Amino acid sequence: MNPLDATKSGFLVCIAVCMFIYTFIYLKDTLSEEPNDQRFNANIAECGFYPDELCSALFAGKTAAFKIGNFCQNTYQPKTLSCIQTSCNCSTVLKTLHFITRPLSDEEGNFSLAYIITIHKELEMFVKLLRAIYMPQNIYCIHVDEKTPKHYKAAVHSIINCFENIFISSKRENVVYAGFSRLQADINCMRDLVHSKIQWNYVINLCGQDYPIKTNKDIIQYIKTKWNGKNMTPGVVQPLHMKHRTQVSYREYVSSGMSYVYPTKNIKAKPPYNLTIYFGSAYYILTKEFVEFTLTDARAKDLLEWSRDTYSPDEHYWVTLNRLNDAPGATPNADWEGNIRAIKWKDQEGTIHKGCKGHYIRDICVYGLGDLQWIIESPHLFANKFEPATYPLVMDCLERRHRLKVLHQAEVPIEDHWRFQEENYFNMKLN
Repeated sequence: MNPLDATKSGFLVCIAVCMFIYTFIYLKDTLSEEPNDQRFNANIAECGFYPDELCSALFAGKTAAFKIGNFCQNTYQPKTLSCIQTSCNCSTVLKTLHFITRPLSDEEGNFSLAYIITIHKELEMFVKLLRAIYMPQNIYCIHVDEKTPKHYKAAVHSIINCFENIFISSKRENVVYAGFSRLQADINCMRDLVHSKIQWNYVINLCGQDYPIKTNKDIIQYIKTKWNGKNMTPGVVQPLHMKHRTQVSYREYVSSGMSYVYPTKNIKAKPPYNLTIYFGSAYYILTKEFVEFTLTDARAKDLLEWSRDTYSPDEHYWVTLNRLNDAPGATPNADWEGNIRAIKWKDQEGTIHKGCKGHYIRDICVYGLGDLQWIIESPHLFANKFEPATYPLVMDCLERRHRLKVLHQAEVPIEDHWRFQEENYFNMKLN
């Protein structure tokens, strides 16, 4: 390059730099003169434009991300799920709601799971859960609380009518928290599932505020390697401080306003067959053979009848039956083994976890942004509890990460509508 050309190049670079500085100062001054609401809208756009970048920092536990995230939580609005409140044809439902339409591997295609999902509110959260756990080789029984409004039931029907492997329970209950109706809802679904044409291997029960931490493939591999024909019903012999649940009779009060369980003065008889009552989780992973056993065995039927007037019978029924030596897939000597659900209990603060970063409801943490790192580092298959209306960014971050993991494991070509967004520089990266 001759000296003249070099001088020209340097001059052009100088002009370009000056123009950039001038533009930056101009824009800075212009933005500072904007009304507060316009600057606020710019912040809304920024929070929504980089969700993956922000989510990645939240998952890594970076302190600055919580400050930004908490601000964005009040301004960031996730994309509303279409085809929920409005009628869509089934092809549109599958594509706009990003349902996966083929088994993602031979291993998954040859190992079908059955799901029981009990719901009564937060329709959008139910759809997020359903599409996260949905695979065409699985089967899903949805129990919709009989008390829910007609428009809620209609919306659920309009979505699941697009799937041959999702159905509403043939018998529905007015579900009361801690009441027998909650246990009966699961049993109603089990009766439907055992008569299904789909040959499933295990059944998993969930509620509408659960969400998977692991993929369908992860869940199958965990079951096959850690349990292999055994049932998961975490629990122990009923502790002394829990014996009141089965020593006196309880009743359900059901109304349109408030429903609850209350104790009576009636003392209950001893358990049938002199069974030892256990206490554990209401959530389980059970073999099909065990489910058939619970629906037909005389001890199971009598224990069910005896449990009708107990407090929260779903927390003793499954674990008690699974401790019987001759039950299919029984684990008589099991304790709290089985990583089914990650929950931050209030009384475990300081030992199992470092506190709830959202808020507590009935001593269970509703997850906030500061809980995201703890959730993804948990060995559990599912987590509870989520409120997307309160903490929208929590659910959005988990959704995007979960779908990224699912597609990363896929052994078949990925269809475009399975992705939540187009490829771009800010896509979340998995560790």
